[in-house]
Amino acid sequence: MKTFEIRNQYFDKLCNTEGLMWLGQNTNHYAPHSSVREAVIKAIDSGEYHAYAPPAGFEELRRLIREDMGIPEASVLVTDGAVEALYNVCSNICKPGTDFVTTNPSWAWPMHFARKAGANVIELPIYSAEQGYKLTVEQLRAAVNENTRVIYLVDPNNPLGTCHTEEEIRAFTEIARSVGAYLIHDSTYSSFAESFTPAFRFYPEKSIQIYSFSKWLGLAGMRLGAVLAHADIIELLATAPPNNLGSNVLSQRAAIAGLKSKAEWFPEIWRRQRRNQQVVAEAALKIPGFAVPVYPSQANLLIIETIGAGIKPEALVAAYQTRGVMIRQGAYHTKMFGDRFVKVSLTVPEEWADRFCDLLPEMVELARTIDVPKDLF
Repeated sequence: MKTFEIRNQYFDKLCNTEGLMWLGQNTNHYAPHSSVREAVIKAIDSGEYHAYAPPAGFEELRRLIREDMGIPEASVLVTDGAVEALYNVCSNICKPGTDFVTTNPSWAWPMHFARKAGANVIELPIYSAEQGYKLTVEQLRAAVNENTRVIYLVDPNNPLGTCHTEEEIRAFTEIARSVGAYLIHDSTYSSFAESFTPAFRFYPEKSIQIYSFSKWLGLAGMRLGAVLAHADIIELLATAPPNNLGSNVLSQRAAIAGLKSKAEWFPEIWRRQRRNQQVVAEAALKIPGFAVPVYPSQANLLIIETIGAGIKPEALVAAYQTRGVMIRQGAYHTKMFGDRFVKVSLTVPEEWADRFCDLLPEMVELARTIDVPKDLF
């Protein structure tokens, strides 16, 4: 059977597992603000979804996204999820024979998109306590040259949860400008950071911000995201986008309501996920050999090192699945460092996080008896 078929069946099984606790995909499982649900129901009852949406997104939504990112002068293209946004960007700006510079660990799909466009992907290792588990200015400066076409930065980092300072972002934009490179600043997790600085502020001509509604608002299954960039770049992306007839009307109405209620609703979500981070970190540190390299995380996730205990991440993932809990193995993000850790997503009900903690000692022992699964995605 083809790998794609096996992969789809794997996730189909997860999606159809009643009561599954989703602690592996960084999705938000808290109930949204009541206005979000009401907006979707209103759009259904009115039959608004029978018509196509504007190709770049509803103007109200585009304005609210700009305001939320703090870059009101940027142009916005609404997309069917942040992954589609990345696909569109990489397909348009990556060129054969040029360099696409990113970090390791990072989000893997843009690297696939870049390679498909003929680019040479350069991964800079950042899994190091000495450099704070994030890209350094010196590291990036040494890696770029006149052949560098794109620099891709997930900030806060998925899966590490580290976030760059304003000074670091400013320095990265100066490096990108010095070689004429595009800087894709994937800000999917920015709402969870204590402080976040969009690269667009310092390098508007070639910085591209990626925006997601899957994580902070919890619209993962409704597929909605956006690209924010200079109007000339958005013009390029809008010439032949995958969703040239506009993104999902119901999703956009939900997003508009979510952005309008964010100041009222999201602080409590932020507090709850930080509470979950704390209990999970405390439980992990009680296991001999386990470690929590980044705490608190500036994203809605936490990595737990298992290598010191001789536990294979894939085995621990498989153990938890026997109890209806999904977590993710490090190899999903990085082949280089994936044998070191598992990732736990924490915008989830407190009882899910507590269940993970209560099961942990038992799951560690069960993992010692499990061979590494072949088909784990």
